[in-house]
Amino acid sequence: MGEKWLRDGFEPPRLVELPTGHHMRPIRGEDVQVDYPAVMGSRLRLWAKYGDAWGWPPATMTYQQDLEDLERHELEMQTGESFNYAVLDGEESRLVGCVYLDPPGDREDVDVVVSWWVVDDCLGSELERCLAGFVPDWVEEVWGFSRPDFSP
Repeated sequence: MGEKWLRDGFEPPRLVELPTGHHMRPIRGEDVQVDYPAVMGSRLRLWAKYGDAWGWPPATMTYQQDLEDLERHELEMQTGESFNYAVLDGEESRLVGCVYLDPPGDREDVDVVVSWWVVDDCLGSELERCLAGFVPDWVEEVWGFSRPDFSP
């Protein structure tokens, strides 16, 4: 499936340094220990953004369910189906957001669906402003997409 929406020979980035001192890398199941508190600590706002489209994150999501979700994302990245990048502090002791790149599905007007979020205490921060400027350029310049949809 990955070849249908990614250009031939494209290797997704493994590490992306951000000017804020944070970095992005593909999320892994083992990130649950920093992902779960980040997601549940910002759950109401994330539900407002992703609830209708993805049914996520449910109020009753358990640590185990989050682990299973992250393991699914990890597998999807290995197969090129979709990509979920964790936004982490320098020591990877805190997940402060995520960036998602998904195929357009049946839509012909876009070539990728992109969204991202930061934890509640990063709203209005330098990191949030950085991602708002960085991600659209990154999607075009590194990934080669020209018709992104920036909605969840």
